[in-house]
Amino acid sequence: MPPPSSTAVAAPESAPRGVHDRETMIEARVERWRPDLVGGLSLLYGEERAPALADDLVALARAAYDARSDRLHRRDLERLLRPDWLQDPGLVGYAAYTERFAGDLRGVADRLPYLRELGVGYLHLMPLLRPREGDSDGGYAVADYRAVRPDLGTMDDLEALAEELHDAGVSLVLDLVLNHVAREHEWAEKARAGDPVYRDYFHVFPNRTMPDAYERSLPEVFPDFAPGNFTWDDEVSGWVWTTFNEFQWDVNWSNPAVLTEYAGIILDLANRGVDVLRLDAIAFMWKRLGTDCQGEPEVHAITQVLRAVTRIACPAVAFKAEAIVAPTKLLAYLGAGSYSGKVSDLAYHNSLMVQVWSMLASKDVRLAAHTLSHLPPKPPSATWLTYLRCHDDIGWAIMDEDAWALGVTGPGHRQFLARWYAGDFPGSPARGLVFQHNPATGDMRTSGAAASLVGLESATTPEEVDLAVAALRLAHALVIGWGGIPVIWSGDELGQTNDPHWADEPGHQDDNRWAHRPRLDDDAVAHRHDPATVAGRVFEDVVELVRARASLPHLHGSVETRIGPVDDPGVLVTVREHPVGRFVGVYNVTPEPRPWYDHRLHALGVADAHDAITGAELPWSHGTVVLPPYGVLWLTTPTP
Repeated sequence: MPPPSSTAVAAPESAPRGVHDRETMIEARVERWRPDLVGGLSLLYGEERAPALADDLVALARAAYDARSDRLHRRDLERLLRPDWLQDPGLVGYAAYTERFAGDLRGVADRLPYLRELGVGYLHLMPLLRPREGDSDGGYAVADYRAVRPDLGTMDDLEALAEELHDAGVSLVLDLVLNHVAREHEWAEKARAGDPVYRDYFHVFPNRTMPDAYERSLPEVFPDFAPGNFTWDDEVSGWVWTTFNEFQWDVNWSNPAVLTEYAGIILDLANRGVDVLRLDAIAFMWKRLGTDCQGEPEVHAITQVLRAVTRIACPAVAFKAEAIVAPTKLLAYLGAGSYSGKVSDLAYHNSLMVQVWSMLASKDVRLAAHTLSHLPPKPPSATWLTYLRCHDDIGWAIMDEDAWALGVTGPGHRQFLARWYAGDFPGSPARGLVFQHNPATGDMRTSGAAASLVGLESATTPEEVDLAVAALRLAHALVIGWGGIPVIWSGDELGQTNDPHWADEPGHQDDNRWAHRPRLDDDAVAHRHDPATVAGRVFEDVVELVRARASLPHLHGSVETRIGPVDDPGVLVTVREHPVGRFVGVYNVTPEPRPWYDHRLHALGVADAHDAITGAELPWSHGTVVLPPYGVLWLTTPTP
């Protein structure tokens, strides 16, 4: 008992130990994050409505906080004490469709030893919340946010998996589709049944006047099989906004009830143990006439509000923005200006992915060096998610102004890349597929597994196999050595090529992206330690890179990567300055040996360094370091 003069207040004897500590914690979080709630809500719905809406969201967060398990409360505390957990160089990601990786959620737990062997601490399971039956755009047409696909398991299975992942040091990442729901979702069913409350959850127009006005400035996402952005629905007696497919109804975020619904969904998933939510199609959420309806300021206000609610109830949970937009617009999703530190924690580095493939096709680093060196710096608290492939197609996001700066045309280079990776260009070993060719604009995108794109599928001689394996190692090294969280797409770590039977499964025949979504090859998994197999060679390359990365504090996500001088158009140099020293990445993007001259090594202070990946000495020859075909070096200066 404290002395009488103490200001401490004793808890009532009836109160369980820790109750007042928990109340103090939630009150402190409300005080910290309520201003962000009110600020975002004021921009969205007006200053008069904002305080009452904030009260409702705080009540929702309090209820979720009270329902949260002790395990997850401890996780919240651990991450509050270590806010840079997403920036740790030891954190490496893996992304997969549950059924194609392991059959179901219980199978994923059985694969945990495999993931840990690979060094994975961040597991993104592609859409697994219950979608509509039939074509569901790969699971992105969600019919129920509070249920798992029946063939994969139940919500209890998901929660049990999250606990097993957490015990193994792995964070669980799930998709949250924000722009739209399936036509079969309960909200849409009620709208079609005539309920005016739920009709206002969507953008529905009685005639073509407004849709036609919007269409004048809207692009088409899927011009081949889903042209236009509006679909007539007999039951709702109106034109429904459907950006992606006619069965995906865009929700109306100008209605605050929609925001409250999604806040509840986020908190429910967080209390199931989800660590990171990938905010799918985030750029499209707010509609404004006369624009392309992508990345409007209200999008960031919505994210600020949802993040503030989450920070109050479950601060261990992070947001990842799925914003595949122009490089100049991407930084806004990580927090620019008044939104700095208030929106998403992660964003995809789409420019890096595109430039890696561009360098490999052109065997020239100058466009990549120019483009990547002109990107504005990200906020120090935010983190890039880097990747070589993902579930989606590759859109050749080469900015016209960047191409012109290097003396080429944007359309010409984009078409070259699409043709090269389709194997439709002289000398190309790639075996990708053209996706969504738009004859009117000439736009073409690309599907294909990483191994097929570098030439492993077409290789017929040992020399061709060696070059393709080396090119895949180089590409992975660029992604893993950039900083942020590198994410490996399932099968790439084994050199799996395109699935030749991708079109045989029901619902897949019109979407060739399924070619690069193969089931994990159990035979390749079994041979992952056999250096006589492609799977063994590629797996060991990836493990070696991941292991080296974890030993290098220079790759902490808060540090910016800058591009070094281009002395040779076939060699990209990256530089990272960390308090422990300098990191220099050297990448030969060509299939021939290339020299890297001693003056540059001395200028960067790495002339006496060893390769941090292999531990080998520099390959000096007559005053130069000779990089082998697709050679990679990670070099560091001595610690002061």
